This record gives sequence, C-alpha cells and structure tokens, in this order.
Amino acid sequence: MDINIQKSKLQNQQTIQITGSKSESNRLLLLQALYPQISIKNISNSDDSVLMQKALTSTDQLIDIHHAGTAMRFLTAYFSIQKGREVTITGSKRMKERPIKILVDALKTLGADITYLENDGFPPLKIVGNTLNKKEVALDANVSSQYISALLLIASKLENGLELTLKGKITSVPYINMTLSLLNEIDVKTSFIDNIISVKPQTSEIKPCTLTVESDWSSASYFYSVIALSDVGKELTIASYKEKSLQGDSVLAAIYKKFGVTTTFLNDAITLRKSSSVETKTIIELDLSNAPDIAQTIAVTAFGLGLECHMIGLHTLKIKETDRLVALKTELEKLGAQVEITENALHLKASNKITTNVSIATYNDHRMAMAFAPLGLKTTLAIKNAEVVSKSYPQFWEDFKTIGFSIT
Repeated sequence: MDINIQKSKLQNQQTIQITGSKSESNRLLLLQALYPQISIKNISNSDDSVLMQKALTSTDQLIDIHHAGTAMRFLTAYFSIQKGREVTITGSKRMKERPIKILVDALKTLGADITYLENDGFPPLKIVGNTLNKKEVALDANVSSQYISALLLIASKLENGLELTLKGKITSVPYINMTLSLLNEIDVKTSFIDNIISVKPQTSEIKPCTLTVESDWSSASYFYSVIALSDVGKELTIASYKEKSLQGDSVLAAIYKKFGVTTTFLNDAITLRKSSSVETKTIIELDLSNAPDIAQTIAVTAFGLGLECHMIGLHTLKIKETDRLVALKTELEKLGAQVEITENALHLKASNKITTNVSIATYNDHRMAMAFAPLGLKTTLAIKNAEVVSKSYPQFWEDFKTIGFSIT
C-alpha cells in the first residue's frame, strides 16, 4: 500500500504508547527458549519479534524468517545448540544477500554443524544441532554487533561457557552491553574487560523471574524528528521509557538537543519539547558507530530544518534491509538535497528548499518509511509500500494520525 501525507500540523501535548523494544524482546525471547522460567512483559509486537516467537516454538524443519535480520543471526546460534535437531533456516531474497559468514565461522570454531545451501557465506543454512564444547573464539569487532550478541546469548548453555576475543575497534558497544545486562538479570555471570568477553556456563537452575521490556528507543526517534520540525513550544509525550536505558538509541535525548529538543523523564514516560529554534548555519556532526539505526531519521531531520549534517560510523548500514546509505542519498536527492556518501559516512549540505509531491521509495526497509514521514510537517509527500513499518512498529501510521498527520 502507498500512502499520501498532506502537509500537516502537530496537535500539541499528545501522548503515545510505543511497543516494547525489538532489540530487547528478541534477546529475551531467545533466553526464554533456553530458560523457560523467564516471563516477559511488554514484548514488541513488531513483525521481527512475532517471527522470532514463531520460529522458537516451531517444530518444523524449515524456518523462514523473511526480512528479520536479528532473528536470522540469533536463531542460527540457537539452533546450533539444539542437539539432535536438524533445521533449514532461510529468508527473503534480500536476506539471502546479507552476509552471515562471520557468525557461522565462529560457531563452527566452537563445534557447530552448519552448511550453506546456496551461496557460500549467505543464507539459507542447514543446521544440525550439536554439543558445543569448545570455549574460545575470536572475531572482528567492527562488524554487526548482532553476530556478537548471538554468541553471547547461547554462551551460558555451552559446556564450558565462552571466551570471546574481539579484534579491532568494537562497533555498537551499547547493544553488546544490552545483551550482557540481560544475561546478568537472570544471574548468568559475565565479564567484559578490554576486548575479551567471558560468559560462565550456567550450572544451576535459573530462578523464575519476570522481565519488562522497555519501549523502543529507535521508534522514539521519529517523534524526536516530529518535534524538531515543529514550532517552538510544541510538546509530545511518549511511553514507556527509562532514564537509565539499556538501548544505545537512547542517545537520542542528547543528540536532539542540537535540534532544539529537550527531553524530560517522568513516571516512565518522556516529554519532548521544542525549546528553541536552530540557526541555519549550524552544522550537525555525529559519530553514530554505537547507534547507526537512527542515522536515517537524523539525516531527514537535518534536511527538513535546512541544516548541514555530517555523520560517520555508518558502515553497518550497507548490510541492513537495503544499503541504507545509497537509499538515503537517492531519496533525499529527490527532495532537492545534496548528499555525499562514502563506505561509512554521509554528508548532507544545507539547503532551504524542499521539492513537493515527491514519492519516497522504501526498499523493503521499515526505517526508510518512518524516517521520511515527519517531513509531512514541511511538505506533501507519498510513501511507497508503507506497510513495511510493521517490521518494527505496526501502529506507526495510526499513531502519526493521532498526533495530527493527514494521511490517506
């Protein structure tokens, strides 16, 4: 479905409840499959988390995770330790183009039985569950943190635990720390010293516990963008959020100060307020190595405000649902932007004109659809294949209508 957004105006002081974090939910779902004593509240209703739940409870030999990259990585590790079970794990055409060799090599080093069924280094995979009794493995640290988290999530079930050495500069440290924090919450012993992460084998029963998933900070980014693009004095409240969050994208609160947005925490909710306008000569400079998923939103915000923006640390965006750097450049330029990209950076030049009635392609990427939607406060535009938002935020368009967006 394609949608049209007419130039809209934010209704002031609305409150929106956002679904649980996809990142936290998928980690906890895998841990719950390993330790059924765990109960989970506020699980994400995203497609990715629904697919994760379905796969973990399925008895089928064929597991199809469609576009769900997190599920592909986590389930590859999970099925590797399901002794005696054989599965084939596959996905969409794009999923078959997304590399998984680094994770598979690491699992094979630990003793996993995994075979590529089509192209070397890419899904689909045949996995025969095994006992992984080796302990030590190393991998490059500047790759997707999901490879690292996949290993950490199964580590306490390995006979000898895990000692993981990360080579080079580590990418997306907050996501690694999120995984370790969730393990610690269920009393799994871990350490992260220098570039070595250790996880002890869990020899005793996990005590029954209930864990509540914080709402998704990546989803909050679109409302930060809405406030940044609104008039001074406009406010919006979103729930449920913690000031001390496990999610790397919680850096939004600090980043959006550059766009004149202040964040107030109260009663597990955050109120976003446009406190000041931003001078057009302002240059936004950011290293998003630890929060690459918010790059699209930030780029669109900067464009909507006519600001120059330079972001680095974006190398992992090339292996997402689409090559997000190329997609961003293409769609922003339709709107009149001047954009330069490299392998790990994006530079947006300041501009004071937005082309109207542009149709934004989404490339089967939920974040492309949601990142561009706030521009409806500045111009009329169309979003193609708008249903792609269900991957992480199924209620997105309804929530945008609630706060005043004219969507047909």
